[in-house]
Amino acid sequence: MRKMQGKSFSEERKRWLEEIYGSTPERGDSNFTTVSSEQVEPLYGPDDVENIDYFRDIGFPGEYPFTRGIRGNMYRGRLWTMRQFSGFGTAKDTNERYHYLLERGQTGLSVAFDMPTIMGKDSDDPLSNGEVGRCGVAIDSVVDMQQLFDGIPLDKITTSMTINAPASILLAFYLITGERKGVGFDEMGGTIQNDILKEYMAQKSFIFPPRESMRIITDIMKFCSEHVPKWNTISISGYHIREAGSTAAQELAFTLADGMAYVEAGIEAGMDVDEFAPRLSFFFNSHLDFFEEIAKYRAARRIWSRVMKEKYGARKKESLLLRFHTQTAGCSLTAQQPDNNIVRTAFEALAAVFGGTQSLHTNSMDEVLALPTEKAVEIALRTQQIIAHETGVSNTIDPLAGSYYLEYLTSKLEEEAYKYFDEIEQQGGVINAIEKGYFQHLIADAAYRYQMEIERGKRVVVGVNRYVNEEDSLDIEILKIDEEVEHEQVERVRSLKRERDASEVKRTALELERRAKGSENLMPAILDCVRAHMTEGEITDVLKGVFGEYKEVPIF
Repeated sequence: MRKMQGKSFSEERKRWLEEIYGSTPERGDSNFTTVSSEQVEPLYGPDDVENIDYFRDIGFPGEYPFTRGIRGNMYRGRLWTMRQFSGFGTAKDTNERYHYLLERGQTGLSVAFDMPTIMGKDSDDPLSNGEVGRCGVAIDSVVDMQQLFDGIPLDKITTSMTINAPASILLAFYLITGERKGVGFDEMGGTIQNDILKEYMAQKSFIFPPRESMRIITDIMKFCSEHVPKWNTISISGYHIREAGSTAAQELAFTLADGMAYVEAGIEAGMDVDEFAPRLSFFFNSHLDFFEEIAKYRAARRIWSRVMKEKYGARKKESLLLRFHTQTAGCSLTAQQPDNNIVRTAFEALAAVFGGTQSLHTNSMDEVLALPTEKAVEIALRTQQIIAHETGVSNTIDPLAGSYYLEYLTSKLEEEAYKYFDEIEQQGGVINAIEKGYFQHLIADAAYRYQMEIERGKRVVVGVNRYVNEEDSLDIEILKIDEEVEHEQVERVRSLKRERDASEVKRTALELERRAKGSENLMPAILDCVRAHMTEGEITDVLKGVFGEYKEVPIF
């Protein structure tokens, strides 16, 4: 119990609550909870952090357990990478948007693919009808990837690709694009999301069964550790878990549990943990509860460094570092009064910066309605630049450290995460827990609770259930994809299939099938398929023929 000039803080807080705080009623419409529905006390103090040891639990930036940041000088040395998630229509359309963004100060590219590409289907597949180029860029072959990055130096720009089930194929497209530009594999830097476990939990864009998917992932990890050393082979993603409705603690725990599953898979595949762990990265959501989000990032770094050191025996400092990209919360945006989304995004971005992110994407105000317009995406980028250069928040490192509330929240989220880890272990590990519906149930319950709070008015959403303007309209410019885009892309892929060397396609496909049936690394064969101008759908079909497709068991 902390003493303050002979007085106990807990006793004095009790007195203050009764005499001072209690003498004035709380707001009648009060709901003093976090976005995750966790109760927030009116005041925090020394007693709430009495179990925290500064050197053990907080420390200095760039030193274990990295709670205050992974780099010693953080943003005083280098600002976070400013990315905008961009992709629509054809590769040519998106290439023009990339040049537009780079000219306005963006420092990294982030590729949004359309749904057929995400699901491993070519644009001329009947199931792609009506979806080509709609929610991202259509990429069917290396020819499309070459056009996507026309005029962009792949040895100087880092690229993040949000792709999961067919990540090995899109990575191969990118690598061969660089090869044809004269850029070596060892010169290219970037990230593929490649986090298939969260797909089964949340986003549902899976293709192959979980265990076969893990084999593909470990093949990518092994290949890149040897040939593409600057590439982040997995961006372990809590973002989609949170977008599906999880709490902050669930996002934290489930994401790190997935990360541990990938580490264990790499070790089981015969790799030394220090061989691949430095190239693992993470991808988190930044929701609207300012302090809860900052605490989440700090807790994530602390947990990961301890787990990697104490559980998996990592020796390299780089293996202990939780490097992460952040995207502001798409699920927090509203179709009503969309200009308000600029403000929401700014606060979410600020939380990510206070939390020590290495890379940041800010959502555009119109993304709840359609893919962003050039004006909207420029405002989103300018939001990051204003935070970086005008607010002063990058001048000092982890400026909120030592706050009673923030340190309490950081430790509380860490404690909740370990409780989830224990439950996942009792389920038999991540894959078994997925197959039992453990994650799906918890996320669905949290999403339902949050939605009910909004519908019952317990949680205020400005412009939706409070401060509604009767004259509100959705008269806002949105980006519309012309139907001709699909016709153009379908003809493009059909033309490629007619003009390529059919015998080379057959040879490379058979070699990929042979490797898939055995245990050799798949990446060299996939790269040869790409060089032969096999399409994404064709390569996926070869792997489906060996691995099968995953069918989710409905859970009620």
